[in-house]
Amino acid sequence: MRLYRSFPFFVFLGAVLLLGGINVVFGQHTNAISANLNGETKEIQIRQEFTYVNNTKDTLGVLYFNDWANSYANKNTALAKRFAEEFKKSLHLAKDNERGSTQIMSAVDSDYVGLLWERTSGSDLLRISLNSPLLPWSSVKIFLTYTVKLPPNKYTPYGYGSRNEYYLKDWYLTPAVYSDKGKWQLYSNNNLEDLYTGITETQINFIFPTDLFLASNYEYHNITNFPQGQQVLLNGFKQSGCELILSPIKKFSKHVTPRLTFVTDIETAKYDEISKGVSMTRIGDFIHETLGDYPHHQLFVSEMDYAKNPLYGINQLPPFIRPYQERFQFEMKFLKTALNSYLRETLFLNPRKEKWISDAISNYLIIAYVEKYYPNQKLLGNLSNIWGIRGFHVAQMHFNDQYALLYMISARRNTDQSLITSGDSLIKYNHKIANRFKAGLGIAYLADFMGKERIEANLKTFANTFKLKPVRSEDFREFMAQNTEKEIDWFFDDYVSTSRQIDFKIKKVIKTEDSLTVRIRNKEGTNVPISLFGLQKDSIVSKYWLSNIVDEKLFTIPRNGEDRLVLNYDQKIPEFNQRDNWKSLSGFLSSNKRLKFQFLKDAENPYREQIFYMPIMNFNIYDGLSPGLRLTNKTLLQRPFIFDIAPTYATNQRALVGSARLNYQLFHGSSGLFVSNYSLRASTSHFQINSRFTTITPSVSLGWRPEDLISNKRQFLTLRHVNVSRTIDENLTLETDPDYSVFNARFINSNNGIIDYFSWFIDGQQASNFTKLAFDLEYRKLFKNNRQFNFRFFAGKFLRNSTNSDFFSFALDRPTDYLFDYSYLGRSESSGVYSQQIIIAEGGFKSKLNNPFANDLMTTVNTSANIWRWIELYGDMGLMKNKGENARFVYDSGIRLNLVTDYFELYFPLYSNNGWEISQPNYDEKIRFIVTLSPKTLLGLFNRKWF
Repeated sequence: MRLYRSFPFFVFLGAVLLLGGINVVFGQHTNAISANLNGETKEIQIRQEFTYVNNTKDTLGVLYFNDWANSYANKNTALAKRFAEEFKKSLHLAKDNERGSTQIMSAVDSDYVGLLWERTSGSDLLRISLNSPLLPWSSVKIFLTYTVKLPPNKYTPYGYGSRNEYYLKDWYLTPAVYSDKGKWQLYSNNNLEDLYTGITETQINFIFPTDLFLASNYEYHNITNFPQGQQVLLNGFKQSGCELILSPIKKFSKHVTPRLTFVTDIETAKYDEISKGVSMTRIGDFIHETLGDYPHHQLFVSEMDYAKNPLYGINQLPPFIRPYQERFQFEMKFLKTALNSYLRETLFLNPRKEKWISDAISNYLIIAYVEKYYPNQKLLGNLSNIWGIRGFHVAQMHFNDQYALLYMISARRNTDQSLITSGDSLIKYNHKIANRFKAGLGIAYLADFMGKERIEANLKTFANTFKLKPVRSEDFREFMAQNTEKEIDWFFDDYVSTSRQIDFKIKKVIKTEDSLTVRIRNKEGTNVPISLFGLQKDSIVSKYWLSNIVDEKLFTIPRNGEDRLVLNYDQKIPEFNQRDNWKSLSGFLSSNKRLKFQFLKDAENPYREQIFYMPIMNFNIYDGLSPGLRLTNKTLLQRPFIFDIAPTYATNQRALVGSARLNYQLFHGSSGLFVSNYSLRASTSHFQINSRFTTITPSVSLGWRPEDLISNKRQFLTLRHVNVSRTIDENLTLETDPDYSVFNARFINSNNGIIDYFSWFIDGQQASNFTKLAFDLEYRKLFKNNRQFNFRFFAGKFLRNSTNSDFFSFALDRPTDYLFDYSYLGRSESSGVYSQQIIIAEGGFKSKLNNPFANDLMTTVNTSANIWRWIELYGDMGLMKNKGENARFVYDSGIRLNLVTDYFELYFPLYSNNGWEISQPNYDEKIRFIVTLSPKTLLGLFNRKWF
């Protein structure tokens, strides 16, 4: 008789237990799997017997299983869509035989009656309808037969590689979690390493090819050889999932230390086995001291796991220039990976919603390890001692200072997200770096506030109390609050649950003979405690914790010979701006920060006014190479106010040219109207031989974005007044007055995706002799058959035009750029290779047609579609009208080599109003090109996936 038929008894028992407030778990899920890996087909045949235990008070009619092996099945899975958001199209472009999938053969219950099943919209969750209701505290047995087709490991690390290696993770069906709040926790694979599954006792009979070596996080002993391959029995007790790494080379070895047994393949060049053993023993002792006994047979620490979550920063430099000692380098790498593996296998948190807890513990323990064993380790390692580098502030920073620095990159960009933000809503930089570091810094903040011994004792007790048990963030909060005398609600309510910044300022100090009255201002309103230090020269003579500063608050402290007061002097608090944290008690002039000129960009020094100088080089054909010196206050972190002065010397003209910019950026929030910029720019250069232009442009820009920061949707409104003056060579004649001003308003709406790109803007310009409006729309679509279609529409109309030349007219193929916005290498050229440079604006044509200007109306359509990879056919057509003339129809067509969209492209005209251009003389002069030389612009191509 099955358990759920004993209905009256269990209803009665359940009622008694609920009324008595007792939480009883009758058992855990059990999972018996027979799996056979076929090395030729790259498929795994699986027979699975799963016993699902309903440990809730609800009756269940359906069960959900995670089927993340099916995440690679097509272009519409949740994983494929996530890749598109990160500008990765490899899975979208994959051929059918390069995809992974799960093919379900059968699903039956214990009576061998078929079960209905279906996939959810993300394609990687399986919904199984039960033939009979599953009552509380009862179980049901399900038999599943299916085949997993493995994907190649070019999308993620998982699947098979070109050298006959395999990395299997989340490769079989696992149960989704039904929460005590009566809701299924259903999460699709978003390449976040956060499968959420029920605690299961699993046994796997695994068969694999003869020529492979196996390593796993599950316990196994003997591997048996037989004619068809090798067989191993793997056991996992209260473990979430089985990881398997198979390779034709034996990479993994077992290291038994007094406290832990490690199975690892992590290596570091020039670090011998004996030294590695000493380091692993030290790490094993440290983990045991801080987290307690490891409950499983062995701890799996793999190079693959480290590669997914490395030590970001200078640690990722090539090995031959890595500045750390081999021991330190190995221990950091091994410790980080071991801690992540330990916590993943022992604390059963919701990894998508509550991973910040394990991140906080692991990153804090890394910080504590460095403080204990490497207290003098510099961030730049041995580079800190090299002449020319040691003068930088970043060279003086300690290794642990990198956590605040890298976290603050996100905060200063206004892309900070709270620690409780769901993992699938975090931008990549926050998921990989910023939020993990913020979590670790938060525990270090608590340790400074509560006491290091207390916080570390609490963390160890928490880890042991909830070891191998489901745990929630509420449990962590309650546990921490119960084990301290200090009030720490601020940590969870403000630091963890919001993205508000921490920023305090000493506004005023009133001195008496025996006391100091300090006015502290909370600039952001985040109600957290702040530390105040009293310094005498460079020695700390007093320290206080100041709390409940909502806006401004006065504090009176005894005077102990201080000559300076400094907030957050030890920088234990991840504060947004530390440049206003100190106040001298020796008079007004002494409180001024000393000015420091420094070569190249540096980290921000809160106790110096920094000005950086660096060499630059510009180029256009009139100025030639223009070497110069750039002066700026821009540090590695963004700042609200930036000045940037860049004078250069034009070698061809033997004259000074260059640019200058003042910019103030004000953030308003994380979404909606999130930013405003106030800017004043000036530039001067040559637009022809012995002919110079100078622009002065004040502007205001407002930006909007949605609450979902992963979204690429953005809106901007820019208002600017461009003032242009020109001086010309006496042998040249200008078509217009040399000086003019244009008021320009532009609203941009864009959604910059790699699969679907959609952007449009409305542009209005007002000058003394014309008023014009323009509309520009661009759409790109990458279809399921891997064909890409590009469409652009432009329409421009003069509302008023009293000009007597085409200098301000709409241009069909090469705008005159009277606002000097475009990076022309030779803006005045009408022949030669520089005239063949094209910037897709206004008409967007590629062929050079007769009468290419319109002083009344122009509408054009630009299209292209690929015929093979980056080779495309393009076609343009449009209507253009001049005053007093009839509209005329224009067109062109050709081949486009779309090597890097918008950055490097080539256009070969074929047919246009000019006829068959390919058969006409001097065809090489008709070829057009797009090229981007700006390092900043090119960098944006790579960092867009992170922010």
